[in-house]
Amino acid sequence: MSDLSVLYDTPGPRARRRNMVLAVLFVVLLVAGLWWIISTLSDNGDLKSEQWTPFINDSQVWTTYLLPGLQATLTAAALAMVIALPLGAVLGIARLSDHWWINKPAGAVVEFFRAIPVLLLMLFANEAYAIWTDVDRADRPLFAVVTGLVLYNASVLAEVVRAGILALPKGQKDAALAIGMRKSQTMNFVLLPQAVTLMLPAIVSQLVVIVKDTALGGAMLGYSELLRSVGLISANYGNVIASFVVVAIIFIVLNFLLTSFASWLEAKLRRGKRSTGAAAVTVAPGDQFGGAGGGIVPAVPTGATDQKT
Repeated sequence: MSDLSVLYDTPGPRARRRNMVLAVLFVVLLVAGLWWIISTLSDNGDLKSEQWTPFINDSQVWTTYLLPGLQATLTAAALAMVIALPLGAVLGIARLSDHWWINKPAGAVVEFFRAIPVLLLMLFANEAYAIWTDVDRADRPLFAVVTGLVLYNASVLAEVVRAGILALPKGQKDAALAIGMRKSQTMNFVLLPQAVTLMLPAIVSQLVVIVKDTALGGAMLGYSELLRSVGLISANYGNVIASFVVVAIIFIVLNFLLTSFASWLEAKLRRGKRSTGAAAVTVAPGDQFGGAGGGIVPAVPTGATDQKT
């Protein structure tokens, strides 16, 4: 086997030296940038212990600001996920329909809402709820945030679903139709279960976007989410930078837990598929079309045992 890559040529001595110089230069610039940031924060007094002690010694910071903000963020994100995921799946499948009166309207809906910024959708939804509904003023920001997140992310997830299904080998669909399965059965029992594993990384990335985009509601609609608590904390304790850092760490932990769960789920799905004794069909040695010494023989499912008659 050759060690040469099919994507690029193996770098020679001059290229390796150039890459080494660039790597060292990047590290030096990175260290210099970090030193400048730390020194600037230190000169401004943002690294003093008084800026950070409220998060350790004062429980009111958590019970009054951070935990309610975290709860509001998780509430909006969870509602948006629960609605956007099935809606995106329906739109994605509708775009694959053979009937123009299904795929054309679904495509128009997806392209329309995917092209509009999610903040604009939230603002429109907020005004729509104020004019045409009797939603309580206190609940209106939550409804507007969830509506904007659902409309935008369902459109993006619809494209993820469509691309995941189209990425499957065409023979999967042809084989299902050949044995008499209807189109709906082929989609539900053959294509979607296989496409889930392919789509999972992209779906998780979009769920992370949903969690982060809840902050838009706090900035423009007054929704009491996690990022909005920074202004309330800094107004009482005068620690803007420390508040931003703590909130950023909370967001990092949330998204890390979400991606870790998705990685575990993806690995479990892949292991389940490998261990499933799916029936296969093999061709016996000889004539592939059933001639002398040949014929189609069903393969034994994994884990099956021979039974004596």
